[in-house]
Amino acid sequence: MIMKVETRDVAPRLATGAFILNSGLSKLKADEETAAGVHGMACVAYPFLKKLDARRFTRLLAWSEIAVGGTLLAPFVSTPLAGLALTGFSGGLVGLYLRVPGMRESGSLRPTQNGVPLAKDSWMLGIGIGFLGANSRWGGGCTTRRRRRRCGRH
Repeated sequence: MIMKVETRDVAPRLATGAFILNSGLSKLKADEETAAGVHGMACVAYPFLKKLDARRFTRLLAWSEIAVGGTLLAPFVSTPLAGLALTGFSGGLVGLYLRVPGMRESGSLRPTQNGVPLAKDSWMLGIGIGFLGANSRWGGGCTTRRRRRRCGRH
């Protein structure tokens, strides 16, 4: 079965996919200092990650970003499936934003100057959630004649 990506989904898939893929490719080249910084920040939010070596963690994160970015960019991957990958990935990043001290103003969701780079991940979470319901039997619109019949709309 060939999946068709709707025209409305192309721009957000390209933009988020390219952004995440680039981030992953950059992390593959991370030096020890960068890896320690990325790992240290992640450990503040998710203490169980302390069990992993900083270099190994950063490489795993890089490959995860490459996989999610590639999924979004691949036209043969359905938008809901790409949305599932994006939602899971960006949900972890939003958790990082919410848990790391100094990223938000006291008692607020508003980002501090340091938190702005992480706060942008909320956009990716919103895009991912939107993709989950797109063009699918999971709740998407009944856009084709066959789907309208299946949804009870003739």
